[in-house]
Amino acid sequence: MVEETLATLYMTAIASVATCILGLAIGILLFMTSKDNLWENKAVNSLIGAFVNIFRSIPFIILIILLIPFTKLLIGSMLGANAALPALIIGAAPFYGRMVEIALREIDKGVIEASKAMGAKTSTIIFKVLIPESLPALVSGITVTTIALVGYTAMAGVVGAGGLGTVAFMEGFQRSNNDVTFVATVLILILVFIVQFIGDFFTVRIDKR
Repeated sequence: MVEETLATLYMTAIASVATCILGLAIGILLFMTSKDNLWENKAVNSLIGAFVNIFRSIPFIILIILLIPFTKLLIGSMLGANAALPALIIGAAPFYGRMVEIALREIDKGVIEASKAMGAKTSTIIFKVLIPESLPALVSGITVTTIALVGYTAMAGVVGAGGLGTVAFMEGFQRSNNDVTFVATVLILILVFIVQFIGDFFTVRIDKR
């Protein structure tokens, strides 16, 4: 149980970091290429938006199956914690990307216009205005996404990714060991509560309103 808990923590941590980076990039691109923004480009915005909508809509368990050939090519196996990472990241990054876009849209346009009027470069606007101004929402968003990833790791466990999902399904459900299933479920809930507590703590500390 300890080993599989560590496997769940490993998958969640790696996938959360990668999702944060990719999702932030996707969200910024969606925002910057939208109407009346610095990189306004309808074609690019529509393309990225379609990618986000498609991968957000596919149920995770189906996404794992669809990505088996890609996972085998990339990792060399479809079993184990590392094999679950591509599906976890591809499944969560578009979701977080959309949350990033929503957070950026909440920023007062006057702040952005003032930065442009002072001659700020695009990179300065992104890293000195957009991200700092939306940071509480971004932290709250990655908290929600990380909790979703904990659930994704449990589903990934059903197809042999390891972690608490594998324990609950293989050792608990298939062998009718209800105690094992219960303990695995409780551990997942504790992990979710810890993630939520940490996310709320930092959101409150960052939010200066």
